[in-house]
Amino acid sequence: MTELLTADDAGVARAAAVLTAGGVVAIPTETVYGLAVRADDADAVARVFAAKGRPADNPLIVHVADAADAATVAAAVTPLAVRLLARFAPGPLTVVLPARPGLPRATTGGLDTVAVRVPAHPVARRVLAACGLPLAAPSANRSGRPSPTTAAHVLADLDGRIDAVLDGGPTELGLESTVVDARGDVPVVLREGSVSREDLAATGAAPAEVGAAGTDARAPGTRHRHYAPGLPVHVARPGTGDGLASRLAAAPGPVGLVRVGPARSDGGPDGGPPGDVRVLADLPDAAALGAALYGLLRTAEDVGLTALVIEGVAPVGIGRAVMDRLTRAAAASGGSGGSGGEDLVGRPPA
Repeated sequence: MTELLTADDAGVARAAAVLTAGGVVAIPTETVYGLAVRADDADAVARVFAAKGRPADNPLIVHVADAADAATVAAAVTPLAVRLLARFAPGPLTVVLPARPGLPRATTGGLDTVAVRVPAHPVARRVLAACGLPLAAPSANRSGRPSPTTAAHVLADLDGRIDAVLDGGPTELGLESTVVDARGDVPVVLREGSVSREDLAATGAAPAEVGAAGTDARAPGTRHRHYAPGLPVHVARPGTGDGLASRLAAAPGPVGLVRVGPARSDGGPDGGPPGDVRVLADLPDAAALGAALYGLLRTAEDVGLTALVIEGVAPVGIGRAVMDRLTRAAAASGGSGGSGGEDLVGRPPA
């Protein structure tokens, strides 16, 4: 059985002791729960890949206590990385840098680069301080599953496969960190996250586009099937979710609906959409959808829905990251809207 720890001094000390000894502990960060191990221990890192069923060519993010500690795992911390970390660390930004020689290739996914982040979550920071070590920590879920935003999500996927979970409550942001290649003079966004392209541009470092967005080998968690729930996810255009869910509900079984924006109804008997449609959430904006998304995907499975309709958001700011995760979930689950194209989003499959 996996040990469940509380986020008090005793729990943090126990987590640090397990990690220092080469164990695997799920810890909360402000983004999602991470599956932490010593970044310098190849055997410990191998346990993470085994627990997750993660492909060995998928690099891990190394978490450090402060920006200055990036130099403990990176061969060079570029002026661009210094500037970005000064602005966004601690926080949900990961920078890709040349890896320091001697860092296990399992940590870097066999690459000559390393992904580095300074987490902002107070529990994660206490664990890092107690360990005094850099910790490699991918999301604490089985590979291909929605990322976990609570300790219960971690246990649902990994109970008995890891040593412990440190319960720090629900995560705040709910989306994985933004990943930026910071080896040159211009930040190259490899994965969208809560630090948006607009945020990067506001620092004077206008980001470059990625030729094959979401598939770059340097970006952790993007090259393989990911965010796949156990039911079809359909992405509706803003304001059209009620109608799409009602049409899908004509088939046997209940359909879930997540609405984003102003509250509304379309005349159903309870003031909601007609048919066997269950409104899981009415959310005000893209940030709220990002924070709730992975939990909603898991809830839809747990309550036995046959499909889930989620309204999309404008792909600007954090909305770009939310739509990235939504379209991936739709594509992985066989739902509509997986391409993000206007012809698919907002209507059921033929």
